Amino acid sequence: MAIIVELDVMLARRKMKSKALSELIGISEQNVSLLKSGKVKGVRFETLNKICEVLECQPGDILIYQADDDPS
Repeated sequence: MAIIVELDVMLARRKMKSKALSELIGISEQNVSLLKSGKVKGVRFETLNKICEVLECQPGDILIYQADDDPS
């Protein structure tokens, strides 16, 4: 996949645990874990907005585009 989720990096920078983030944004700790691992197909803008608000960051600090090596 060309989109890399770096939520774990931002959590570390803010010295925040996944559990605290999940409580502050109103989603389960399991869903935060899935987001961190990149095992989700999408994220709602509302959820992304809450994450950025709590972590005081921009969406680009969490979601990174990396071109696929496969040219097909």
